[in-house]
Amino acid sequence: MFNQEVEKELKEKGFLEREIDASLDLFEEIEKLKKEKNAVILAHYYQEGDIQDIADFVGDSLALAQKAAKTEADIILFAGVEFMAETAKILSPDKKVLLPDLKAGCSLAESCPADEFAKFKADRPDHIVISYVNCSADVKALTDIVCTSTNAVQIIESLPKEQKIIFGPDRNLGAYLEKKTGREMAIWDGSCMVHEIFSLEKIITLKAQNPGSEIIAHPECEAELLDHSTFIGSTAALLRYSKSSDCDTFIVATESGILHQMAKESPNKTFIPAPPTNTCACNDCPHMRLNTLEKLYNCLKFEIPELTLDESLIENAKKPIIKMLEISERLGL
Repeated sequence: MFNQEVEKELKEKGFLEREIDASLDLFEEIEKLKKEKNAVILAHYYQEGDIQDIADFVGDSLALAQKAAKTEADIILFAGVEFMAETAKILSPDKKVLLPDLKAGCSLAESCPADEFAKFKADRPDHIVISYVNCSADVKALTDIVCTSTNAVQIIESLPKEQKIIFGPDRNLGAYLEKKTGREMAIWDGSCMVHEIFSLEKIITLKAQNPGSEIIAHPECEAELLDHSTFIGSTAALLRYSKSSDCDTFIVATESGILHQMAKESPNKTFIPAPPTNTCACNDCPHMRLNTLEKLYNCLKFEIPELTLDESLIENAKKPIIKMLEISERLGL
Protein backbone atom coordinates (compact mmCIF):
# COMPACT_ATOMS: atom_id res chain seq x y z
CA MET A 1 0.00 0.00 0.00
CA PHE A 2 1.53 3.28 -1.13
CA ASN A 3 0.90 6.63 0.51
CA GLN A 4 2.15 10.20 0.56
CA GLU A 5 4.98 9.27 2.94
CA VAL A 6 6.33 6.78 0.40
CA GLU A 7 6.16 9.34 -2.39
CA LYS A 8 7.86 11.91 -0.15
CA GLU A 9 10.69 9.46 0.56
CA LEU A 10 11.15 8.77 -3.14
CA LYS A 11 11.32 12.47 -3.95
CA GLU A 12 13.80 13.12 -1.15
CA LYS A 13 16.06 10.39 -2.51
CA GLY A 14 15.73 11.79 -6.01
CA PHE A 15 14.32 8.50 -7.21
CA LEU A 16 11.47 9.97 -9.23
CA GLU A 17 13.77 12.27 -11.18
CA ARG A 18 16.86 10.02 -11.29
CA GLU A 19 18.42 9.71 -14.73
CA ILE A 20 20.19 6.59 -15.95
CA ASP A 21 23.46 6.48 -17.83
CA ALA A 22 22.41 6.02 -21.45
CA SER A 23 25.42 3.77 -22.12
CA LEU A 24 24.22 1.10 -19.69
CA ASP A 25 22.94 -2.19 -21.08
CA LEU A 26 19.81 -2.36 -18.95
CA PHE A 27 19.16 -6.04 -19.70
CA GLU A 28 22.65 -6.91 -18.47
CA GLU A 29 22.47 -4.61 -15.43
CA ILE A 30 19.05 -5.92 -14.37
CA GLU A 31 20.30 -9.51 -14.64
CA LYS A 32 23.27 -8.61 -12.41
CA LEU A 33 20.99 -7.00 -9.82
CA LYS A 34 18.65 -10.01 -9.80
CA LYS A 35 21.53 -12.32 -8.90
CA GLU A 36 23.07 -9.89 -6.41
CA LYS A 37 19.80 -9.34 -4.54
CA ASN A 38 18.25 -12.79 -5.00
CA ALA A 39 15.28 -11.19 -6.75
CA VAL A 40 12.63 -12.51 -9.10
CA ILE A 41 10.91 -10.36 -11.73
CA LEU A 42 7.26 -11.00 -12.57
CA ALA A 43 5.73 -9.44 -15.68
CA HIS A 44 2.08 -9.41 -16.57
CA TYR A 45 1.10 -10.17 -20.17
CA TYR A 46 0.11 -6.51 -20.57
CA GLN A 47 3.65 -5.18 -20.07
CA GLU A 48 5.76 -3.96 -22.98
CA GLY A 49 7.77 -6.62 -24.80
CA ASP A 50 11.18 -5.74 -23.34
CA ILE A 51 9.87 -6.13 -19.80
CA GLN A 52 8.29 -9.48 -20.64
CA ASP A 53 11.61 -10.62 -22.09
CA ILE A 54 13.65 -9.69 -18.99
CA ALA A 55 11.16 -11.28 -16.58
CA ASP A 56 11.63 -14.64 -14.87
CA PHE A 57 7.91 -15.36 -15.15
CA VAL A 58 5.27 -13.92 -17.50
CA GLY A 59 1.58 -14.54 -16.98
CA ASP A 60 -1.72 -13.54 -15.39
CA SER A 61 -1.64 -11.78 -12.02
CA LEU A 62 -2.64 -14.62 -9.68
CA ALA A 63 -0.49 -17.22 -11.45
CA LEU A 64 2.49 -14.89 -11.12
CA ALA A 65 1.89 -14.33 -7.41
CA GLN A 66 1.66 -18.10 -6.91
CA LYS A 67 4.90 -18.63 -8.83
CA ALA A 68 6.70 -16.06 -6.68
CA ALA A 69 5.45 -17.65 -3.47
CA LYS A 70 7.13 -20.91 -4.46
CA THR A 71 10.55 -19.38 -5.18
CA GLU A 72 13.42 -18.87 -2.75
CA ALA A 73 13.73 -15.22 -3.80
CA ASP A 74 14.04 -12.52 -1.15
CA ILE A 75 12.65 -9.80 -3.41
CA ILE A 76 9.67 -9.85 -5.77
CA LEU A 77 9.64 -7.11 -8.39
CA PHE A 78 6.17 -7.06 -9.92
CA ALA A 79 5.98 -5.40 -13.32
CA GLY A 80 2.24 -4.87 -13.31
CA VAL A 81 -0.18 -2.72 -11.32
CA GLU A 82 -0.76 -2.18 -7.60
CA PHE A 83 -3.44 -4.80 -6.91
CA MET A 84 -1.15 -7.43 -8.48
CA ALA A 85 1.73 -6.47 -6.21
CA GLU A 86 -0.71 -6.59 -3.29
CA THR A 87 -1.69 -10.15 -4.20
CA ALA A 88 1.98 -11.13 -4.32
CA LYS A 89 2.48 -9.62 -0.86
CA ILE A 90 -0.59 -11.44 0.48
CA LEU A 91 0.81 -14.78 -0.69
CA SER A 92 4.43 -13.95 0.21
CA PRO A 93 4.24 -11.75 3.33
CA ASP A 94 7.88 -12.43 4.29
CA LYS A 95 9.26 -11.29 0.93
CA LYS A 96 9.98 -7.69 -0.05
CA VAL A 97 7.59 -6.70 -2.86
CA LEU A 98 8.52 -3.88 -5.22
CA LEU A 99 6.48 -2.10 -7.90
CA PRO A 100 8.42 0.01 -10.44
CA ASP A 101 5.91 2.87 -10.50
CA LEU A 102 3.79 3.74 -7.46
CA LYS A 103 1.18 5.36 -9.73
CA ALA A 104 0.51 2.10 -11.60
CA GLY A 105 -3.07 1.65 -10.49
CA CYS A 106 -6.00 -0.11 -12.17
CA SER A 107 -9.22 1.46 -13.44
CA LEU A 108 -11.20 -1.66 -12.52
CA ALA A 109 -9.85 -1.90 -8.97
CA GLU A 110 -10.34 1.84 -8.51
CA SER A 111 -13.97 1.60 -9.67
CA CYS A 112 -14.71 -0.40 -6.52
CA PRO A 113 -13.80 1.59 -3.37
CA ALA A 114 -13.75 -0.72 -0.35
CA ASP A 115 -15.97 1.50 1.83
CA GLU A 116 -18.70 1.64 -0.82
CA PHE A 117 -18.40 -2.07 -1.51
CA ALA A 118 -18.77 -2.72 2.23
CA LYS A 119 -22.11 -0.87 2.17
CA PHE A 120 -23.20 -2.81 -0.93
CA LYS A 121 -22.41 -6.02 0.97
CA ALA A 122 -24.13 -4.87 4.19
CA ASP A 123 -27.35 -4.22 2.27
CA ARG A 124 -27.36 -7.89 1.18
CA PRO A 125 -26.56 -9.89 4.33
CA ASP A 126 -27.87 -13.16 2.87
CA HIS A 127 -25.46 -13.02 -0.10
CA ILE A 128 -22.05 -14.66 -0.45
CA VAL A 129 -19.39 -12.39 -1.98
CA ILE A 130 -17.38 -13.56 -4.98
CA SER A 131 -14.77 -11.05 -6.13
CA TYR A 132 -12.72 -11.12 -9.30
CA VAL A 133 -9.02 -11.16 -8.41
CA ASN A 134 -8.64 -7.77 -10.14
CA CYS A 135 -9.56 -5.83 -7.01
CA SER A 136 -7.77 -4.21 -4.11
CA ALA A 137 -6.59 -6.04 -1.00
CA ASP A 138 -9.23 -4.12 0.98
CA VAL A 139 -12.00 -5.50 -1.26
CA LYS A 140 -10.53 -9.00 -1.08
CA ALA A 141 -10.78 -8.71 2.71
CA LEU A 142 -14.55 -8.16 2.31
CA THR A 143 -14.85 -11.21 0.07
CA ASP A 144 -15.81 -14.83 0.72
CA ILE A 145 -14.28 -16.35 -2.42
CA VAL A 146 -11.90 -14.81 -4.94
CA CYS A 147 -12.12 -16.00 -8.55
CA THR A 148 -10.26 -15.54 -11.81
CA SER A 149 -11.70 -15.26 -15.31
CA THR A 150 -10.56 -18.87 -15.80
CA ASN A 151 -12.33 -20.48 -12.84
CA ALA A 152 -15.23 -18.07 -12.18
CA VAL A 153 -17.88 -20.22 -13.88
CA GLN A 154 -16.88 -23.31 -11.90
CA ILE A 155 -16.64 -21.35 -8.62
CA ILE A 156 -20.20 -20.04 -9.08
CA GLU A 157 -21.57 -23.43 -10.14
CA SER A 158 -19.99 -25.05 -7.06
CA LEU A 159 -22.40 -23.12 -4.82
CA PRO A 160 -25.97 -24.26 -4.08
CA LYS A 161 -28.46 -22.84 -6.59
CA GLU A 162 -30.43 -21.14 -3.84
CA GLN A 163 -27.34 -19.28 -2.59
CA LYS A 164 -27.56 -15.57 -3.39
CA ILE A 165 -24.35 -14.06 -4.78
CA ILE A 166 -22.72 -10.64 -4.89
CA PHE A 167 -20.21 -10.40 -7.74
CA GLY A 168 -17.68 -7.64 -8.18
CA PRO A 169 -16.07 -5.55 -9.32
CA ASP A 170 -16.49 -6.04 -13.10
CA ARG A 171 -20.01 -5.65 -14.50
CA ASN A 172 -19.10 -7.04 -17.93
CA LEU A 173 -17.51 -10.17 -16.51
CA GLY A 174 -20.47 -10.46 -14.13
CA ALA A 175 -22.97 -10.28 -17.01
CA TYR A 176 -20.99 -12.89 -18.94
CA LEU A 177 -20.99 -15.19 -15.91
CA GLU A 178 -24.75 -14.77 -15.43
CA LYS A 179 -25.24 -15.84 -19.04
CA LYS A 180 -22.89 -18.83 -18.71
CA THR A 181 -24.22 -20.11 -15.39
CA GLY A 182 -27.85 -19.03 -15.51
CA ARG A 183 -27.41 -17.52 -12.04
CA GLU A 184 -28.74 -14.05 -11.32
CA MET A 185 -26.29 -12.08 -9.17
CA ALA A 186 -26.07 -8.69 -7.51
CA ILE A 187 -23.30 -7.20 -9.65
CA TRP A 188 -21.10 -4.27 -8.63
CA ASP A 189 -21.06 -1.57 -11.32
CA GLY A 190 -17.33 -1.46 -12.10
CA SER A 191 -15.35 -1.87 -15.30
CA CYS A 192 -11.92 -1.86 -16.94
CA MET A 193 -11.28 1.15 -19.15
CA VAL A 194 -9.17 -0.98 -21.53
CA HIS A 195 -11.90 -3.50 -22.26
CA GLU A 196 -14.72 -0.96 -22.59
CA ILE A 197 -13.38 1.19 -25.41
CA PHE A 198 -13.27 -1.37 -28.23
CA SER A 199 -15.23 -0.34 -31.30
CA LEU A 200 -17.45 -3.20 -32.45
CA GLU A 201 -18.05 -1.41 -35.76
CA LYS A 202 -14.32 -1.13 -36.45
CA ILE A 203 -13.73 -4.73 -35.38
CA ILE A 204 -16.43 -6.07 -37.71
CA THR A 205 -14.94 -4.03 -40.56
CA LEU A 206 -11.47 -5.34 -39.70
CA LYS A 207 -12.75 -8.93 -39.75
CA ALA A 208 -14.31 -8.37 -43.19
CA GLN A 209 -10.94 -7.06 -44.41
CA ASN A 210 -9.28 -10.25 -43.13
CA PRO A 211 -11.35 -13.20 -44.43
CA GLY A 212 -11.04 -16.29 -42.27
CA SER A 213 -9.84 -14.36 -39.23
CA GLU A 214 -11.24 -14.96 -35.76
CA ILE A 215 -12.18 -12.49 -33.04
CA ILE A 216 -10.95 -13.64 -29.63
CA ALA A 217 -11.88 -11.64 -26.55
CA HIS A 218 -11.47 -11.32 -22.81
CA PRO A 219 -14.75 -11.64 -20.84
CA GLU A 220 -14.20 -8.14 -19.39
CA CYS A 221 -15.31 -6.85 -22.82
CA GLU A 222 -18.87 -5.68 -23.38
CA ALA A 223 -21.55 -8.24 -24.26
CA GLU A 224 -22.04 -7.05 -27.86
CA LEU A 225 -18.40 -7.74 -28.65
CA LEU A 226 -18.44 -11.11 -26.88
CA ASP A 227 -21.43 -12.11 -29.01
CA HIS A 228 -19.26 -11.66 -32.12
CA SER A 229 -16.26 -13.54 -30.73
CA THR A 230 -15.15 -17.02 -31.76
CA PHE A 231 -13.43 -17.61 -28.44
CA ILE A 232 -13.79 -15.93 -25.02
CA GLY A 233 -11.30 -16.49 -22.23
CA SER A 234 -8.72 -15.21 -19.79
CA THR A 235 -5.50 -13.74 -21.12
CA ALA A 236 -3.71 -17.06 -20.66
CA ALA A 237 -6.60 -18.91 -22.31
CA LEU A 238 -6.49 -16.54 -25.30
CA LEU A 239 -2.78 -17.27 -25.64
CA ARG A 240 -3.34 -21.04 -25.52
CA TYR A 241 -6.22 -20.88 -27.99
CA SER A 242 -4.26 -18.79 -30.51
CA LYS A 243 -1.47 -21.38 -30.38
CA SER A 244 -3.70 -24.46 -30.80
CA SER A 245 -6.24 -23.09 -33.29
CA ASP A 246 -5.95 -23.89 -36.99
CA CYS A 247 -6.80 -20.27 -37.74
CA ASP A 248 -3.82 -18.13 -38.77
CA THR A 249 -5.20 -14.61 -38.23
CA PHE A 250 -6.66 -13.29 -34.98
CA ILE A 251 -8.26 -10.00 -33.98
CA VAL A 252 -7.41 -9.81 -30.28
CA ALA A 253 -9.80 -7.92 -28.00
CA THR A 254 -7.76 -7.38 -24.86
CA GLU A 255 -4.76 -5.25 -23.89
CA SER A 256 -2.27 -5.31 -26.75
CA GLY A 257 0.69 -6.43 -24.62
CA ILE A 258 -0.44 -10.06 -25.00
CA LEU A 259 0.36 -9.91 -28.73
CA HIS A 260 4.08 -10.05 -27.84
CA GLN A 261 3.72 -13.54 -26.33
CA MET A 262 1.31 -14.65 -29.06
CA ALA A 263 3.80 -13.70 -31.76
CA LYS A 264 6.64 -15.42 -29.89
CA GLU A 265 4.69 -18.67 -29.53
CA SER A 266 3.10 -18.62 -33.01
CA PRO A 267 5.51 -16.67 -35.26
CA ASN A 268 3.77 -17.79 -38.45
CA LYS A 269 0.39 -16.41 -37.41
CA THR A 270 -0.96 -12.87 -37.63
CA PHE A 271 -2.25 -11.04 -34.56
CA ILE A 272 -4.16 -7.78 -34.92
CA PRO A 273 -5.03 -5.61 -31.90
CA ALA A 274 -8.76 -4.92 -31.80
CA PRO A 275 -9.27 -1.19 -32.50
CA PRO A 276 -10.76 1.06 -29.82
CA THR A 277 -13.24 3.88 -30.31
CA ASN A 278 -10.46 6.48 -30.07
CA THR A 279 -7.93 7.33 -32.80
CA CYS A 280 -5.17 5.08 -31.43
CA ALA A 281 -4.35 2.05 -33.58
CA CYS A 282 -4.08 -0.21 -30.55
CA ASN A 283 -5.41 -0.61 -27.04
CA ASP A 284 -2.79 -0.08 -24.33
CA CYS A 285 -3.44 0.19 -20.60
CA PRO A 286 -1.93 3.52 -19.50
CA HIS A 287 -1.37 2.17 -15.98
CA MET A 288 0.50 -0.94 -17.16
CA ARG A 289 2.62 1.13 -19.50
CA LEU A 290 3.90 3.34 -16.68
CA ASN A 291 6.46 0.60 -16.05
CA THR A 292 9.64 0.84 -18.12
CA LEU A 293 13.01 -0.91 -18.20
CA GLU A 294 14.57 2.19 -16.67
CA LYS A 295 12.12 2.10 -13.76
CA LEU A 296 12.72 -1.62 -13.29
CA TYR A 297 16.45 -0.97 -13.05
CA ASN A 298 16.11 1.85 -10.52
CA CYS A 299 13.49 -0.06 -8.53
CA LEU A 300 15.71 -3.10 -8.18
CA LYS A 301 18.88 -1.09 -7.54
CA PHE A 302 17.41 1.07 -4.74
CA GLU A 303 14.67 -1.37 -3.63
CA ILE A 304 11.94 1.26 -3.77
CA PRO A 305 9.01 1.75 -4.09
CA GLU A 306 8.20 -1.10 -1.71
CA LEU A 307 4.62 -2.26 -1.21
CA THR A 308 3.60 -3.03 2.37
CA LEU A 309 0.32 -4.24 3.91
CA ASP A 310 -0.88 -4.51 7.49
CA GLU A 311 -0.68 -8.04 8.88
CA SER A 312 -4.41 -8.06 9.65
CA LEU A 313 -5.23 -7.04 6.07
CA ILE A 314 -2.95 -9.76 4.69
CA GLU A 315 -4.66 -12.34 6.91
CA ASN A 316 -8.19 -11.28 5.91
CA ALA A 317 -7.41 -10.85 2.21
CA LYS A 318 -5.70 -14.24 2.02
CA LYS A 319 -8.73 -16.20 3.26
CA PRO A 320 -10.85 -15.84 0.08
CA ILE A 321 -7.85 -16.67 -2.09
CA ILE A 322 -7.22 -19.86 -0.11
CA LYS A 323 -10.94 -20.66 -0.38
CA MET A 324 -10.73 -20.32 -4.17
CA LEU A 325 -7.67 -22.58 -4.31
CA GLU A 326 -9.42 -25.19 -2.15
CA ILE A 327 -12.50 -25.20 -4.41
CA SER A 328 -10.33 -25.32 -7.54
CA GLU A 329 -8.40 -28.28 -6.18
CA ARG A 330 -11.60 -30.10 -5.24
CA LEU A 331 -12.99 -29.53 -8.73
CA GLY A 332 -9.74 -30.55 -10.39
CA LEU A 333 -9.21 -27.17 -12.05
